[in-house]
Amino acid sequence: MADPVKPGRSAPIARLEALIETLRGEEGCPWDKKQTPDTMARYLVEEVYELVDAIISRDSTAVCEEAGDVLFQLLFVVNLFRESGQFSLSDVVEKNVEKMIRRHPHVFGDVTAETPATVSENWEKIKRKEKGDGGCHSVLSSIPPSLPALLRASMVSERAAKTGFDWDDISGVMAKTMEEWEEFSTEINNPVYASGSDKAAMEFGDILFTMVNVARFARIHPETALIRSIQKFEKRFTYMEEKSFQAGRDIVSLSMQEMHDLWDEAKQTVG
Repeated sequence: MADPVKPGRSAPIARLEALIETLRGEEGCPWDKKQTPDTMARYLVEEVYELVDAIISRDSTAVCEEAGDVLFQLLFVVNLFRESGQFSLSDVVEKNVEKMIRRHPHVFGDVTAETPATVSENWEKIKRKEKGDGGCHSVLSSIPPSLPALLRASMVSERAAKTGFDWDDISGVMAKTMEEWEEFSTEINNPVYASGSDKAAMEFGDILFTMVNVARFARIHPETALIRSIQKFEKRFTYMEEKSFQAGRDIVSLSMQEMHDLWDEAKQTVG
């Protein structure tokens, strides 16, 4: 089988690696020289979220810049492990190429997979086979507990559904959403309800998790959908603040009707 990785693409990466080595070198930057994998993990996560935000905003200039920041942070982390003699970038690439070839037998082997669904099913089977010790491995075990809750809920939902534990169609999960809403409403309207009770919080969480399943059936990623809604709200609310300032008013001094009028104006003006 021919190597699927085409030659002649390493020069830009080599430049970035050389830059990192300079920053970490004897004449380099004091901040860069003191970093560890643990400290860099935080910055990597932050840069990834900035990249996601740029992608969702469809701002290609920002995507280009943020992708560069993510690549820098990632190579920085790899360089830290190389310095300690644990592995190099070549090790990372080779291991990943081997895994990708192994998990794409429909491209590099004799397996047939005509649809994305079949590819996904085969992928999960290969992952389970890779465990290889005959023990019981949960399909959920590789989902990082530290992920944001909405993203983690989406991954848990998808993994569980691939085992066949799922609703027949979207109508079933939407009905379940209404059921969860009724349970939450019942708890909130209970005469003995205590504000912020654990039971109410759990019922509200059930609503959110069920809505994640609705999104899956609708082929909507809940994390990116929510980010887009937040961006839309921020744009409209900032417009309201700016218009209030231009009128010599603080937004907190506006009446509710004035706020609603500005909100409607923002919807027509900034989308």
